[in-house]
Amino acid sequence: MALKDITLGQYFPGNSILHRLDPRTKILLTVIYIVALFLAKHLAGYGILLLVLAAAIAVSRVKLKVILKGLKPILFIIIITGILNLFWTPGDILWQWGFLKLTVQGIWAAVFMVLRISMLIICTFLLTYTTSPILLTDGLENLLGPLKKLHVPVHELAMMMSIALRFIPTLIEETDKIMSAQKARGADFDTGNLLDKAKALIPLLVPLFISAFRRADELAIAMECRCYHGGEGRTRLRQLKYKTPDIVGIAGGLLLCAGVGVLGHFGL
Repeated sequence: MALKDITLGQYFPGNSILHRLDPRTKILLTVIYIVALFLAKHLAGYGILLLVLAAAIAVSRVKLKVILKGLKPILFIIIITGILNLFWTPGDILWQWGFLKLTVQGIWAAVFMVLRISMLIICTFLLTYTTSPILLTDGLENLLGPLKKLHVPVHELAMMMSIALRFIPTLIEETDKIMSAQKARGADFDTGNLLDKAKALIPLLVPLFISAFRRADELAIAMECRCYHGGEGRTRLRQLKYKTPDIVGIAGGLLLCAGVGVLGHFGL
């Protein structure tokens, strides 16, 4: 897997309906969708959620190959999780070899688990793909606003969450540059067993940490030079304001969650 395949934290500018939605709406819809995923227990519920996700991808105008590329880094985890559910779920045995048992319940558990993980990752990717870093920070801070009464540093938390997420592409870019420089000097990261590859990556850690601290220091200096102070009263490009599509989206998300919950309750 190439580092360029990791798209987590990237933002793809656009003018789609999903891009124009209030960031608070997108965060709430993402949370509602994740809740619905955990409420879904049967194929009908997953089918509805899959259709909703496909519609969201189409509306976002983010290319499908970009979405699928984002799944590459966790493909190994998805496969292992599916295998564990496939052979270690008790139930009606279809095939057995030693301690491995293939059951009807295991097949369905593996299918549902793979679908759940993949759909969960894709829906969270859509949030970052269609929301700029500034708007994501403002949306998180606004939604966490009630915690200010408990003296929780809401703005600082929102800023740290957003910067941490957006820092991932920066680290990937820096790692790729360092690996290219090391390869030019004769380093080999592709051959040998797993231990050899791990040893080859060790020389990357020091320059990567130095680069990460340098980028963080540059960000801190830039914020100080601009006299940036978070929280209430700070300058914003525009104030967040709910519009009709946001209300419709949230209402639709709540209905979706309720519908999937009802389907799960009645075993449909």
